[in-house]
Amino acid sequence: MDLETLRAQCLNCTRCELCQTRTNVVFGQGASDAEVLFVGEGPGQSEDEQGLPFVGRSGQLLDKYLFAIDLDRNRNCYIANIVKCRPPKNRDPMPAESEACMPWLREQFRILRPKIVVCLGRIAAQRMIDKNFSVTRSHGQFIQKGGIYFMATYHPAALLRQPQNKPEAFGDFAALREKILEVCTHTY
Repeated sequence: MDLETLRAQCLNCTRCELCQTRTNVVFGQGASDAEVLFVGEGPGQSEDEQGLPFVGRSGQLLDKYLFAIDLDRNRNCYIANIVKCRPPKNRDPMPAESEACMPWLREQFRILRPKIVVCLGRIAAQRMIDKNFSVTRSHGQFIQKGGIYFMATYHPAALLRQPQNKPEAFGDFAALREKILEVCTHTY
């Protein structure tokens, strides 16, 4: 199976209640051979309207960080979320919603076979790295699991609310660039 086939299946998903309030499924966006996968928690209003991940204000900030380390969502990385449909009022996804949606992310993961996964924010980090993960304490640190490097950084929306953390987040992206140079073969 390839990403387009998976996307077509995902667009009809009714595994949880979020399907009833969505405008669009936000499957993911990026290069089909990406070695670097970014994972957020779920779509917000702009993402739900456009059907693309991280396209609102936080997405614009993410794109600036990506650009700074020579990444581009259309060229050499992939962006997805834990849940593919917007939780009402941008609340955190409920555990049952995350669980219902995880098979989609697992299949994206299987198809892409990334070498590096960057969790954007607490929800993604606690789901993918460790249930007790603290972004404020452990951001920017790489953890190897199953031959894949995982790292978490601040969610771009959190950086918009707390801009004093932007320098630390930029340091995380600088560390990511170094890790890409170390382990990836065709990202740059």
